[in-house]
Amino acid sequence: MSIPIIVFARAPVAGRVKTRLAARVGAWRAAQLHTRLTRRALRTARAAGLGSVELHVTSNHAAFGFHPKIFLQKGNNLGERMYRALRRHRRAILIGSDCPALTARDLRRAARSLCAGYRVVLLPTQDGGYALIAAQHAPRAIFEGITWGGPQVFAETEKRLAGVRWRRLRMLWDVDRPEDIDQIAPLFLRRSAMRPAMMP
Repeated sequence: MSIPIIVFARAPVAGRVKTRLAARVGAWRAAQLHTRLTRRALRTARAAGLGSVELHVTSNHAAFGFHPKIFLQKGNNLGERMYRALRRHRRAILIGSDCPALTARDLRRAARSLCAGYRVVLLPTQDGGYALIAAQHAPRAIFEGITWGGPQVFAETEKRLAGVRWRRLRMLWDVDRPEDIDQIAPLFLRRSAMRPAMMP
C-alpha cells in the first residue's frame, strides 16, 4: 500500500497566519507556532509509513527549506487548491497543519479505507471543518461552493457526497482560536510561547 500524503500549510509570515491566535500570543509567536505545527504534521505523515510526503505551501519561505518535496498551491480558493493537489495522484491523503491531535494511526486508517473501496474519507474537527481528506479520483463537486473557514464546511461537503461511497473518521480538535492554545500546551509548546504578548 503506497499512498502519498500531502501536507497543506501557509507560509509562516507574522501578521498573515494564525491571526486569531495572535491576539493572545502576538503575531511573531503565532507564526512560530504555525511553523511548529507544520513540522509536527510532517513528522506524523512520515510516521504513517504510507509513501511519499509532499508539502504544499502558499508561498516559498525559509522555514520550509528543510523539506525535499515542496510544491506551491495553485487555485483561486482553498477548495480549488486542494482539488488540484489531490488530482496529482490517483489516490492520496491531504491534511492541514492545524490538527496536532492527528496521529499516524488516523492516516493509516484513511489509507485502508481507500484500499477497501471508499472514494472519499473525511476526518471532521470540532469547529465544523475537517483536518483530513483522502480521495481516489477526487470528485470536483465536493470542493465547489463551500464557505471555506466557516463552521459548516464539513456539513456542506457531506451534502455534496450524496451518491459517493465515503467514510467518516473520528472527530478531533484543531488549533484556530485563542482558547485552543490551552489544548496544545501539553503536546509540545514551551511555557514561554503560551504567555500573552506583552503590551507596549
